[in-house]
Amino acid sequence: MITVQGVVDRVGPTLLHTRFAGEGGHVADVVIAEPGRHDPIGAGDLVLGVGLHATKDAAELVRYCGGEGAAAVLLKPPLPVRAAVRSAAQAHGTALIEVNAAASWAQIVLLLRSVLDAAADESDDRHGGEPGLGDLFRLADAAAAVIDAPVTIEDANSRVLAYSARQDRTDPARVSTIMGRRVPDDVLARFRSRGVFRELSRGRTTIFVPKQKDGTLPRLIVPIRMGGELLGSMWAVVDGPVSDERASAFAATAPVVALHLLRRRATEDAERRRSAELVRALLEGTGSVRLAAAELDLPDEPHRVVALAIRTPDPLGAEGMRLALWERITAGVGRRPAVTDLRDVLYAVVPDRSGWPELRRALAREEEHLAAAGPPAPVTELAGSRALAEELLNLLRAGLVTGPVVSHDEAWPVLALHRAATAALSAGATEFGPLAVLREHDERSGTSYVDTLYEWLRHPGDPRAASAALRIHPNTLRYRMAKLVELAGVDLDDPNTRLALLVQLTAVHWA
Repeated sequence: MITVQGVVDRVGPTLLHTRFAGEGGHVADVVIAEPGRHDPIGAGDLVLGVGLHATKDAAELVRYCGGEGAAAVLLKPPLPVRAAVRSAAQAHGTALIEVNAAASWAQIVLLLRSVLDAAADESDDRHGGEPGLGDLFRLADAAAAVIDAPVTIEDANSRVLAYSARQDRTDPARVSTIMGRRVPDDVLARFRSRGVFRELSRGRTTIFVPKQKDGTLPRLIVPIRMGGELLGSMWAVVDGPVSDERASAFAATAPVVALHLLRRRATEDAERRRSAELVRALLEGTGSVRLAAAELDLPDEPHRVVALAIRTPDPLGAEGMRLALWERITAGVGRRPAVTDLRDVLYAVVPDRSGWPELRRALAREEEHLAAAGPPAPVTELAGSRALAEELLNLLRAGLVTGPVVSHDEAWPVLALHRAATAALSAGATEFGPLAVLREHDERSGTSYVDTLYEWLRHPGDPRAASAALRIHPNTLRYRMAKLVELAGVDLDDPNTRLALLVQLTAVHWA
C-alpha cells in the first residue's frame, strides 16, 4: 500500500504539489472525473478532475469524493487554492493535489498507474511474495533504454502487463492501451488487418509496422517466446525504420522477459487454483465456508452467484474460452470477482451492491455468452444462489427467458411458472378435463384451439392483447373461443375451471 503523499513524492514536485494533506489515507486506484460524468468512485481512489474550470464544479466534485471516501482530488491551477474548494476538502478530510498546468492528463494517468503498480509489487516483496509486475516495469524501462523508445509489455491476449516510464513519443493508441490496460478492439483490428498477429505467431524475431493513415506512429514489435510458445510481445513506439543493430538489441531482451512471464504465470495459476477451490467450497457449502470467505477476502455484504456459459463452446478448449472471455469482460470492472469452473459452467461470486451492477453492464456488452445471476445471499449461504443461477441458465439455454444476461430479480416469475409446470406434468395434472379433447382436435384438424385458450386465459378481459399475442384479428379470437367452448363443453364462467385450465396449459407450454 502507498499513501497519497507517497504517490506525490514518487511522481515528483515538478508535476504534483500537495495543497491540503487531508487524512493521509492509503491509495487504491486512479479514477477520472469529467464534467457531467465520472467513473464510480470508491474508498482510497485518486480522482482526477479532468476538464474542470469552474470553482463551483471543482468544489462539488471534492464534496462528492469526500462523501465516497476518496483519498485525494487532483486539480489544475488555480482551482486547488480557491477558498470554496479548500473548504470542501477540509470538511471531508480529502487531500487536495495541484497538477502542473502544462502536464497532460494522459501523462499523469500513466505516471500514477506506474507508481501504484510498483508500490503493489514492493508490498508483495516485503511479505515474501514472488517478484512480479515491478520486475516487468523495470524490464520495460530497460528495453526502452535499449531501443530508445517507449515500450509496453503485453501478454498473449493483448493485455498490458507493464510499460516504460518515458513518454516522449506517444499517440492515442498507446494512451488508450495503457489507460485501459489492454489494447482497444479498434486498435487490435487495425494491427490485425496489417497481419501483425499472424507474423507474431510465425516466430519472427522483430516486426516493423509503419506509420498508419490514422496517425498511429510506427511500432517495432518483438514476440516473447519460450519453448516455442508465444507468451506475449513487446511494443516500442519508434519514429521510423530501426537499424538491424538496434532491432537485434531490442529482441535480445525478450528471453529475460519470457522468464518473468513464465514465473508470473506459474504464480497466477497456483493462486487461481487455490481461489477456485475456495469458491467451490462456498458454492457447495462444504468445509468451513466462513474460512473460505475470509481467505477470498470477500466484502462484508450479500453476494450473488453468476453462472456463465459460452453460447457455442469449443469442446477442445471450453474452459480456456470461458476464462479468456471472463478476463475480457471484467478487464475494466474494478476488483474482479472470484471464479471457478464446474461442469462446463463458470461461476463467479459477486458482491451484490459493490460488484453486480457494474458487472451486469459489462456482461451486457458481450454477445458470446449466456449469464444468469442468482439472488443475493450471505457468503455462508451461497449454495442456494448457485442453484437458482444454474436453473436460470438452463431457462436461458432453452429460450424461455431472453438474454444474454438475466438475474433472479427480473426472472423469478418465469422460474415459478417453470417449476409449477414441471410439477403439474409430473403429477399428471394435464390428463384431466377437456384439454385432451382440444389437443386431439388441433392435431387432427390443424386448428389452434389450445394456443387460443392459453392466450385468452393469460389476458383476462383483454381480447386485443390476446389476439395480438396470437397475431390474429380480435374477431377471429372471438370466433375460435366460441367454437372451442362448444367443442369441449367447458364452462369458462367458472373461476375454478379457468384456473385449472391455466395450470394445465402452463404445464404444456413451459415444461
